[in-house]
Amino acid sequence: PRLVSRRRPASSARAPSTPARVVTHAMSSTRDQAVAARSASRQLQNLSSEKRAELLCAIADALEANEPAIMAANAEDMKTAEAANTEPNLMNRLKMKPGKIAQLAEGARQIAAMPEPIARTLSKMEIADGLALEQVTAPLGVLLIIFESRPDALPQIASLAIRSGNGLLLKGGKEAQNTNAVLHRVIVECFPRFGVARECIVLVEGREAVSDILKLNDVVDLVIPRGSNDLVSYIQNNTKIPVLGHADGVCHVYIDEKANLDMACRLAVDSKTDYPAACNALETLLVHASHVASGAWEEKIKPAMLQAGIELFGGKIAAKSLKLPPCPALRHEYGRPAMTVETVDHLDAAIDYIHANGSAHTDCVITDDARVASEFLRRVDSACVFHNCSTRFSDGFRMGLGAEVGISTSRIHARGPVGVEGLLTTRWLLRGRGHYSDKDTAVKYTHRVLPTDEQWMYRAMGYVGLAIGIANAAHIGMSLYNLRKK
Repeated sequence: PRLVSRRRPASSARAPSTPARVVTHAMSSTRDQAVAARSASRQLQNLSSEKRAELLCAIADALEANEPAIMAANAEDMKTAEAANTEPNLMNRLKMKPGKIAQLAEGARQIAAMPEPIARTLSKMEIADGLALEQVTAPLGVLLIIFESRPDALPQIASLAIRSGNGLLLKGGKEAQNTNAVLHRVIVECFPRFGVARECIVLVEGREAVSDILKLNDVVDLVIPRGSNDLVSYIQNNTKIPVLGHADGVCHVYIDEKANLDMACRLAVDSKTDYPAACNALETLLVHASHVASGAWEEKIKPAMLQAGIELFGGKIAAKSLKLPPCPALRHEYGRPAMTVETVDHLDAAIDYIHANGSAHTDCVITDDARVASEFLRRVDSACVFHNCSTRFSDGFRMGLGAEVGISTSRIHARGPVGVEGLLTTRWLLRGRGHYSDKDTAVKYTHRVLPTDEQWMYRAMGYVGLAIGIANAAHIGMSLYNLRKK
């Protein structure tokens, strides 16, 4: 499809006054692609924060301007997938629904408006007199992102990489190859006028290329697979590159003894039916046994689930006590309007069940008991733990991150929805005046913690607030004194 270029006003979309040299050439190997992505990422990092923000806004405009071409390519992919009898849940992920382009553009603009993430000072310390150490944020480098079926993931991931100064190698599913190709062209055609090579974001084609890239642990810094359990397991078992992501999205909702049942039914239905194939969709509903004894399960909770079109299966206890067909497994991700139901006698049993059968993705408690809510939030060891809200809020866009490259259940580096912050590492900057060690005899260590610029600002705001408080107190005191004199 023909692409349209829509530029922002000259004041905000002009190229840098001294643009870096943009190099474009045919890539002869996956190593060449990865090396070129790293080189182009350094051009991206050299842009000012304002210019990177302008680039993202230009991309948002280009996505909106090219919506007809993107939707036409997606319709072509949908037609091919339908002819190939693709599974319904994959078809649902593949389809670009009305309003999706506007949402993607808004996400890019949100990310553009975020504070500058690169070279942000995290800590400062005086090592010795005149020798100052600073820890700052820095881009990871080159990322390989593999995603299945969902073409809307491409602009989300690209936006996060641009804001954080990372190079990208993207591998989408073959089902979305036409949509991905158009989205990729729309994005990279915005690069040259900002002095950044198109190779900063590379669209990788073919499974063989992915296998080759997985061997490039000296060039690629992180792999983030977004897709099935099989995909994530394959990546983890076939590379030395660090892998960030999750293999399963087995999310739980626990309806406590003191839950508002109208709220509980509404949240459980939304968690399951809003997008049944999503990794943050509800898969197991835990119901306090008191709701079975009181009749609330048969009279209220079960009818609400069935009316919403949800197929119910039972865990070890519920299959017998609630007369439900047995679930395929206690840890099972349905990916469709179906869920496992299990009954528990108390909070400890619910938490133990989640830890034994969950995937540490997103788990929620529905209760009006503040103590139960606090215990659940503190003790459940998952990336996202909620109280009285849908599991569908476990999402980068909904959490205000602009977008996400994925949701991580790892305990190293990043956890939960991974936005800009999850694509950063740190560096150490040491500034001296000719200091040297000589087996530590030539230096007197002070190791004095210094406030960062941000901490200075908060401290100054505190002093201003204190001064205003004192002034107000003095004014009130004088007013009362004058009233007494009268």
